[in-house]
Amino acid sequence: MTNSKLIYLDNNATTKVDEKVVEVMLPYFSQYYGNPSSIYKFGGRNSKAVQESRETIKDFFGAKNSKEIFFTASGSESANMAIRGILYADKSKNHIITTKVEHPCVLNLYKQLEKEGYNVTFVGVNSAGDLNIEELYDAVNEKTALVSCMYANNETGTIFPVEKIAEKVKSLNPNTKIFVDAVQAAGKIKLDVKNTQIDMMGISGHKFHAPKGIGALYVKSSTLIFPLVIGGHQENGKRAGTENVPFIVGLAKAAQLAQDNLNYEGTKVKELRDRLETGLLARIYNARLNSQSINRVPNTTNIGFEYVEGELILLNMDDLGICASSGSACTSGSLDPSHVLKAMGVPFTALHGSIRFSLSRYTTDEDIDYTLEKMLGIIEKLTKISPFQKELKELKQRKGII
Repeated sequence: MTNSKLIYLDNNATTKVDEKVVEVMLPYFSQYYGNPSSIYKFGGRNSKAVQESRETIKDFFGAKNSKEIFFTASGSESANMAIRGILYADKSKNHIITTKVEHPCVLNLYKQLEKEGYNVTFVGVNSAGDLNIEELYDAVNEKTALVSCMYANNETGTIFPVEKIAEKVKSLNPNTKIFVDAVQAAGKIKLDVKNTQIDMMGISGHKFHAPKGIGALYVKSSTLIFPLVIGGHQENGKRAGTENVPFIVGLAKAAQLAQDNLNYEGTKVKELRDRLETGLLARIYNARLNSQSINRVPNTTNIGFEYVEGELILLNMDDLGICASSGSACTSGSLDPSHVLKAMGVPFTALHGSIRFSLSRYTTDEDIDYTLEKMLGIIEKLTKISPFQKELKELKQRKGII
């Protein structure tokens, strides 16, 4: 029998579109459908809407000038536009520095660039998920074209000190460009690029209650990038194609709402996250906290359930109407353990049984109560059928459980 209840705790994969966002988008589908590039007033109205949205996104990034904002179709496109755009603009350098825990949209691009002849250094993290910053600094040399670092990790929520990294890297090599994937930070913590050494930053709207299919890229005015999509004059010649006006307007509204709710994210959402986290760890003896960094976005936790298969956990959760994830949505089709958790050295006993819970401003106290109640039963049931009974018994003994 299908459970009609829905507890959505997978907001790092995607989010519900805010009804206020839908409301501002609707007129641009059928009422104001003109091409923004047209010279007549009917199109000019849409051109104005795009420019006003660009101003809003400028403020969302904390940028100086709206000309530094480019609309894209996704976080993946923002990353590709920034990374390839920089490398194609200056082919004299072939060294890139990134991290082992980047999102697949970035990590897989660097693996492809390696095949194209680029030298890529992948920097590791410690057991808490924090970046080995000195390792990154030591890798910078005269051939380093780009340092690419995520702002917040999509699986653990760990925040990297991107402003500090950018400042140090520029002191080591002023010509090295800095790209920050801020997809999981946007809408959860304040962005403010204008007083930093960050050259480029990408976001994706569907991570903060805008629709799928719209993103944005900040490019500092002094930074030259080569366009990936060549055609018309749109986006200041950096991305050809008629602007997606309804989604651009929706992105701006979602950004405005996210700004308004930052305090709620940092207080109530964090409170709910912490209650879920501590509740699971207190009730379930074979639960292990993977998200151990003290620097995390307020909505994310990652819990490993030792000697239990993660896919079975998710299927049982789904039967009870609880949505969560075993990692990035972009790798959900893979049975391989998370590359992020492997890089952190999460023990094999918990690696395959790790679940990411990610909340939003729509998450309620009742959602957390229900999840805590049901997760206990799920893990107890699956623990009983685990083939690792000897190891589970030893784990109980180590924890003083009779």
